[in-house]
Amino acid sequence: MFLNNSFGKTLDILHRSMDVEMLRRQVMANNIANADTPNYKRSVVNFESQLARALDSEKVTKPQAALTNERHIPFNRVQNYRDVRPKRVLDYLSESDNNGNNVDVEEESMLLLQNQLRYDMMSRVVAGEFSRVNIVLR
Repeated sequence: MFLNNSFGKTLDILHRSMDVEMLRRQVMANNIANADTPNYKRSVVNFESQLARALDSEKVTKPQAALTNERHIPFNRVQNYRDVRPKRVLDYLSESDNNGNNVDVEEESMLLLQNQLRYDMMSRVVAGEFSRVNIVLR
């Protein structure tokens, strides 16, 4: 009902972002649980940059290229934001311990706190959206 307007799109993006924050919380909890495991590499979740790229592709209008073969790649390919999935990536670039483990418990705890604050903020935004709808419907 609301998926084809900005209200529905905003709620859909918030819903997907909240799901990603839950996944990110699980990944960080897994990192903390394995803080003493030798050769364990921490994981991170990438989502926001891909979502921003997909949303930007909807705005940009590039000139149409003449395609004379079906195997030609078009210049202006719009990426649907619904196709963007979170990616769990291993962090091989940083190393904090001599045993090959790169989990820093203090950093992960700080990231958990930031994750909780982002999730709370998004839940308040969703509640605000529905309270505005409730005001309009009265």
